[in-house]
Amino acid sequence: MSYIKFILMPLIGALIGWSTNLLAVKLIFRPLKPFKIPLTGIEIQGLIPRRRLDISKNIGETLEKEILSPDEIVNRLTSDKIKKQLILYIKNLVMERSYEKLPAFIPQGFRTTIVDYLGEVIDRHGGTIYDELKGTLIEKAKSEIDLKTMVEEKINSLDLEQLEDLIIRLSRKELRQIEILGGVIGFVVGLIQAVASYYLSFLR
Repeated sequence: MSYIKFILMPLIGALIGWSTNLLAVKLIFRPLKPFKIPLTGIEIQGLIPRRRLDISKNIGETLEKEILSPDEIVNRLTSDKIKKQLILYIKNLVMERSYEKLPAFIPQGFRTTIVDYLGEVIDRHGGTIYDELKGTLIEKAKSEIDLKTMVEEKINSLDLEQLEDLIIRLSRKELRQIEILGGVIGFVVGLIQAVASYYLSFLR
């Protein structure tokens, strides 16, 4: 009988530890709406649904301050590589459209000279114009792009079940590890209790 007890105690501990952590994970999301326990006056609600507004606000602020600011977005979009590609694109577009729009009575050789001249102007001054435009874009981004509010509104616009599904999909592995860890800890605690109980039985 003592051997059965020695085996059962770790198994029961593992079951209790696993189920407790499973319940704790579920209570992060559920219940979605406030629920009052009868006769106690205690109201329970999942952590995420209850703190949704605070969570979305903190995520928005963290994203804007610590991860990605409007300045960084504009700088990425106006990097030197993109700058060269964009100037080349504008140059080719201007030259192509200018050649098409020039009156047909202008001799072809003269039209080519005009178009080539426009291309040279863009080559000489395109970088300066681009840098001025970049400065304007950064100022506009600072005043008009509010990442914090955008993220906050996006999260708050999600249905609670959608939000739950999103978080579970993003952290399924970690949540599963929490559940398993509960089982492992429960098993170890049960094993310690079984060993202690076994040796105490000899002292009686």
